Amino acid sequence: MTEVPDSTAVRTALWRARHLESDAPPPVFTDEIGLRLADPEPDWRDRADMDPVTTSGFRAGMVSRARFVEDLVTEQAERGVPQYVILGAGLDTFAQRRPDLTARLRVFEIDQPETQDWKRRRLTELGLPHPEFVPVDFEAGESWRERLVTAGFDAERPSVVAATGVVMYLTEDAIEATLREIARLAQGSVLALTFLLPVELAAASERALIEQVVRSARTSGTPFRSFFRPTEMLALARAAGFATAHHVSSAELTERYFANRADGLRPTSGEAFLLAET
Repeated sequence: MTEVPDSTAVRTALWRARHLESDAPPPVFTDEIGLRLADPEPDWRDRADMDPVTTSGFRAGMVSRARFVEDLVTEQAERGVPQYVILGAGLDTFAQRRPDLTARLRVFEIDQPETQDWKRRRLTELGLPHPEFVPVDFEAGESWRERLVTAGFDAERPSVVAATGVVMYLTEDAIEATLREIARLAQGSVLALTFLLPVELAAASERALIEQVVRSARTSGTPFRSFFRPTEMLALARAAGFATAHHVSSAELTERYFANRADGLRPTSGEAFLLAET
């Protein structure tokens, strides 16, 4: 069993915690459990990637995409959608934070087996509820849909599927296969998926920092493997068989969640959402 979870999963949890500590109220997204789950070293705030100023755009991106997905899940649950699938769940805490929604939704988390082993142990130690864990290695060609059904997923009923911070680590072949799997879900299922834009499409003022992050990811052994223009991602979704596909830009998230903030917090422009329905 691995002694630590994936570093990118920990970073996401810590950025959520940093948002509550460093940014002006009201918070865009509130997650007080992720920090407990990650259980970092006492000096975690001194990490270079936790600097409240230089990493504010990435931190804002983390909380805005989490808020966008959670708003979508809430909306779909109110419409009677009974299942929520989180691809590459990492240290996601929806199943622990939202008992109001888990009373109506069955939550399935899909991730690498090692990360899930670690997370299961931590949740047990903290006395927190578990989702349905579905261990899958995406790049090994394993069918996560088959494993999902084995875990109790009802393939005849619609679901919400979220994949945030996942596809940039996958090859295009793996992304296409994943989209095809999701497009086969029951009619009325909804996918919210984030993807990275080519660096040249980001705001000029952000490109140097984004390029630095790309280099850092490569050095750390978790390189970004895919970048897509919105038109390219929409084409992949349509080719996979989705009935509808839309692009949601960082500018739209900024308008929705960051308007009139006193601290000027804004997400970087290098990431976008694909919102698609079967």
